[in-house]
Amino acid sequence: MALFGGSSGPAPAIDPIVLMQKGSLFLTRPTLNHYTVTREELVARTEAVFGMIAAGKLKLRIEHVYRLGDAPEAHRDLEARKTTGKLLLLP
Repeated sequence: MALFGGSSGPAPAIDPIVLMQKGSLFLTRPTLNHYTVTREELVARTEAVFGMIAAGKLKLRIEHVYRLGDAPEAHRDLEARKTTGKLLLLP
């Protein structure tokens, strides 16, 4: 199981014993700290991602752009599930 984001609310409860009985023996919910133990790793991964964006290898789907002053509206739209893709706040 992999859970990315949680815009729809919390994931339903899972009974680990049922997973074990079905052959799934490992259940985890990784966080950023599982992938970047040191600041150097975080910087290297960040540089790699931004490098891929700059090179056109990674495309971002920015569907909604709000002014920073409209952040409350952006939050309301997120909560109301009116957005898809990435939401960008600009100064």
